Amino acid sequence: MRGDLPAHRPGSLGRRAALGALPAVTLLAAGCASSAPAVRATAPGQQGGTEAGVDAQPSSQEGVTGPPAPYVLLASYDLRHADQVAVTASLLAWSRGRGTGATATAVALPGLYRTLGLRTPALLREPPRFPGDRLDPARSGGDLLVLWAGPTAAACREAAGRFTASTHAALAPRWRQEGFLPPTTPGATPRNLFGFKDGTENPPSSEYRRWLWHPDGTTYLVYRRIHMDVRGFAALPPTAQERVVGRHRDSGAPLGATSERDPVDLYAKTPEGQYVIPVDAHVRLAHSRLDQGARMLRRGYSYDDGPAGRGLLFLAFMRDPALFTRVQQRLSESDAMSRFTEHRASAVGYVLPRFGEGRTVSWN
Repeated sequence: MRGDLPAHRPGSLGRRAALGALPAVTLLAAGCASSAPAVRATAPGQQGGTEAGVDAQPSSQEGVTGPPAPYVLLASYDLRHADQVAVTASLLAWSRGRGTGATATAVALPGLYRTLGLRTPALLREPPRFPGDRLDPARSGGDLLVLWAGPTAAACREAAGRFTASTHAALAPRWRQEGFLPPTTPGATPRNLFGFKDGTENPPSSEYRRWLWHPDGTTYLVYRRIHMDVRGFAALPPTAQERVVGRHRDSGAPLGATSERDPVDLYAKTPEGQYVIPVDAHVRLAHSRLDQGARMLRRGYSYDDGPAGRGLLFLAFMRDPALFTRVQQRLSESDAMSRFTEHRASAVGYVLPRFGEGRTVSWN
């Protein structure tokens, strides 16, 4: 293993300044936008509020912040007709009659803007195809994506069924995918199918306005369906697994540290002069320091569609999806974990402002 830092280390940060930056390490991708575009201000008269006691924008949809629900269902739809009025009316009618049990978040995908001939939000651009991608078009993209998150898989399915039925005249189902969190002690970080803690370094709610929300309550979502070679990874000795990830399996601590929340030290070396966290370890290449400290809010869910289809549903909310492109480019080129993962579906979308309750649907 070479002892020099990877070429992605930003030259604008000195060692002391870099060590002071907040890390944002997540398994299979991480980060957030470093700057926000100009967006319209929140409408006058809207009152502030929170979602599940965390920092939320008053005009944002539910389902973005707050503790992650145990189950998630993603459903993508295509527009049956290039009729903005019909689509808007269907969503508003559904919002007035939807039940409880699962939270829904509506996300406009690039296809919607192409179909309706609308101006696409400035930052809504699909990521390029990365080395190693094997994306299935039938399970990717679409015009509108809806995320349901709830206490049970049945609650998510029931809510999705009501939505599909009520919007049938305007929206045609394209694909759907279910995910789950493994049983986890309250307050503990969930583990993924590799057995490692996943989501340790999400930003705290006090930083959401900095890294997540635009002033109008919008944000962006990146979704990736990532197949995991669970059997192949499990065949590695535990120490080899930890060098691939860059963290200790049991505690979740970065290599060279003792606690899950200890900072990741990219500069620590062994007595032999090698980096404690290998140069191709996942946490090094995904580290926010390589993006000037920028962060994203990530919700990772496992999926199990049978022995040949198990892995991670990567869901990440951020101000600018270009950050995901930068991070995933590094990972696809150098990440030791890429031997055991394969991206098989993708979507990127604009998380609309809250609608219903007297608010119309605002597409851009």
